[in-house]
Amino acid sequence: MSTETYLNHPNFGLLFRVCMVDDGQELYATLYAQRLFFVVTHSPTEGLVFQPLGRSNARLMLESRLRTLRRAGQQADYDRLQHTYKQTFQ
Repeated sequence: MSTETYLNHPNFGLLFRVCMVDDGQELYATLYAQRLFFVVTHSPTEGLVFQPLGRSNARLMLESRLRTLRRAGQQADYDRLQHTYKQTFQ
């Protein structure tokens, strides 16, 4: 069973979900280059809202999510996200 989630951005094509950031917000990256990042907010009035994010800010956001998962004791989710972090930023 695959847990991968994809979105189609109007200008940048296929994006894949890196992680959930907050309630109704998720971090996405371009599928092939993994250089462009977006915070996607699910708004009931506007639908999907794409906010571009720099690589360093995306990295900080992902590190923050890792800390949250570690503190909550969600080891399986932490391990998966740690693997994604290493693939994306190292």
